[in-house]
Amino acid sequence: MNSTVRYALAAAARGWHVFPLAIGDKRPMRGFTAWEQQATADPEAIRRIWARQPFNIGIACGPSRLVVIDLDVPKDGQRPPAPFDVPGVNDGADAFALVCAQAGQPFPFETFQVRTRKGGLHLYFTAPKGTSLGNTAGRLGWLIDTRASGGYVVGPGSLVNLPDGTGTYEPIHTGAVAPLPAWLVERLRPAPLPPQKPVTVPLAATDRRSAYLRAAITAELERVTGSPPDGHNDALYQASVALGQLVAGGALSESEVTAWLTAAAAQVGQQPGETRRTIASGLRAGARRPRSIAA
Repeated sequence: MNSTVRYALAAAARGWHVFPLAIGDKRPMRGFTAWEQQATADPEAIRRIWARQPFNIGIACGPSRLVVIDLDVPKDGQRPPAPFDVPGVNDGADAFALVCAQAGQPFPFETFQVRTRKGGLHLYFTAPKGTSLGNTAGRLGWLIDTRASGGYVVGPGSLVNLPDGTGTYEPIHTGAVAPLPAWLVERLRPAPLPPQKPVTVPLAATDRRSAYLRAAITAELERVTGSPPDGHNDALYQASVALGQLVAGGALSESEVTAWLTAAAAQVGQQPGETRRTIASGLRAGARRPRSIAA
């Protein structure tokens, strides 16, 4: 049994849903583009997957009911902006300690922790019940990101070898995962969404083909805007695959489809970066099965 499968099984024993990342990489293995849906906590499935290769480990935060705070280290020459440009703040962990101190809260040491390949820190927390949290980049402060519903982290036991650095993800505190502190829940809670407006699809319904396309596009956009809070990314991926088939068949342009899906995702509060990745992944998957519309 290779070492990564042991780490994957240990993660599953905690109830976390895992999926394979490419060897030496942070990206999902080919064939796992719908990683949030394909992630599993089934030990037998994990043994089958990792028996093939010592894949790195991705942990899907949404299905695992996790919120992971990612405290990064700066790139060469990167300096903290105000208000983090103070003595003692040199990386994301320092910045987070300052955020905690300013909030009158202790640094939440007592939870599962992983040292990342470049010396950063992942703090694992259980997601709050009744509140759907997504991914954030810098909302809490300099070099502080979070991964929750719609996001994943590279799990402990993984070895990443990329041009920007090589290293392992090492667990350094393996105790129980603490609940996300209430004050952080409030800071990470999504802002209220603006009133929904229909996404305009400028296709003239003057013939059967145009009418069919309009109905197909509208249905996929409504799949996204009508999705539940914990299903936005899944709905966006499925809609991207369906419309990607029509793009590949020559019925629609990729730029138009991307714009419509991006607008729909924005209405439900999807983060721009995650939106771009999900749409691109879905369009690629759809392109493998082109669908044309008869005139």
